[in-house]
Amino acid sequence: MFRICARTGGLRALHGAAASRGFGTKAAAPSRLRNVVWATSVAVLGGLGYVYVTDTRAGVHKYVVTPLIRLMDPEDAHNLSIWCLKHGLGPVDRTDDADVLNIELWGKQMSNPVGLAAGFDKNGEAVDGLFNLGFGAVEVGSITPHEQAGNPRPRLFRVDESRAVINRMGLNNDGAQVCGDRIKSRFWRMLAAQSRRQGETVASLAAGVNRSARADRLLGVNVSKSKASAPESYSDYVDGLNELGAYADYVVINVSCPNVKNIRAGADVAVLESTIAAVVRARNQMPDYRPPIVLKIGPDNDHDQRRLIAQLAIDYRVDGIIATNTTLSRPHGMDDPNEVALQTGGLSGEPLRKMALETTRDMYRLTKGRIPIIGCGGISTAEDALQFAKAGASMVQIYSSMTYDGPGKVCEIKDGLVDLLKGRKWSDIVGEDARS
Repeated sequence: MFRICARTGGLRALHGAAASRGFGTKAAAPSRLRNVVWATSVAVLGGLGYVYVTDTRAGVHKYVVTPLIRLMDPEDAHNLSIWCLKHGLGPVDRTDDADVLNIELWGKQMSNPVGLAAGFDKNGEAVDGLFNLGFGAVEVGSITPHEQAGNPRPRLFRVDESRAVINRMGLNNDGAQVCGDRIKSRFWRMLAAQSRRQGETVASLAAGVNRSARADRLLGVNVSKSKASAPESYSDYVDGLNELGAYADYVVINVSCPNVKNIRAGADVAVLESTIAAVVRARNQMPDYRPPIVLKIGPDNDHDQRRLIAQLAIDYRVDGIIATNTTLSRPHGMDDPNEVALQTGGLSGEPLRKMALETTRDMYRLTKGRIPIIGCGGISTAEDALQFAKAGASMVQIYSSMTYDGPGKVCEIKDGLVDLLKGRKWSDIVGEDARS
């Protein structure tokens, strides 16, 4: 009897254990499913979040990141932006440019006419990070033959109420040799990567590719004079061209920087003519590739001075004119309750727009549309860009507007232009005001 009871108890125990094991197995399955669902959700949301925050069109850059960065000292904020773009931490434009924005300039194709003005990437450190933002052209510099520390800090100021910037940087840069080595190294590195992908030799690629190493983007190099050079000297421009020209889609001769006292070419016609003549002559003597030469002028010239500049550009066959650089003047009506505008230095941003637009329109008419004009100064919306195109700008450049609206500004302007053009091409409206 005891054996029967024991056996019965044993069977019950075994049944209970089995039941327990069965219950445990049934409970584990939903637990594993929940873990899989949770992990998948986290991965998907994380991926979507990554795609969002690394997209130039994401509102977080304009409404969160940029206002936070503006809490910093202006120059520190600028340096942080360069560091992020240099190390691949900037957002990316993942949308192909609309066909209506495609242009041809100096026989080179550009996917869109919105470029970055010189002064942002002075040393050519963040070229690809800037192209990734969506620019059709990136202009680096201004670069002088020798390294310069520039003027003492503070030397960069924001006029928030007027969405303007004042700088007296003083052409601080690493010098032509260091910047040149950096630009050359990038060019050959990009071509080597393309060679591995496409199975073509680097030499064959180099013969047909833009100096930006991108099929539909241009890399401009802005050169200027060292502080120690004589006011009437033009040798620094020639040296800059010889050092950097072979790796530039166009070379800009900066004769109008208001923050360096020895740059007289923008105001002295005789010095300007000798400078243009020397640079064009040096370009024509380059053995192989010969980059277009572009003249950057200031906004403070009167009509007679512009007429003389236009005639010189025609006579010496300059390939383009950038209108304009910054101004030492302070346009009437600037909103500046904190009197930041009393700081000395060149003014850029929205208060400069009217002067730059007037200069663009004047230079287009004076050159009879024979020389491409690049509009620069106060452009912050698609409407602004369209105005400059109608005034005669084949291309426009922005810079200060990114200080206030962030890295998505270029895409904002491009998207707006597509809407405003209504099926027309950018190239068809260039100079429209002069034809009406």
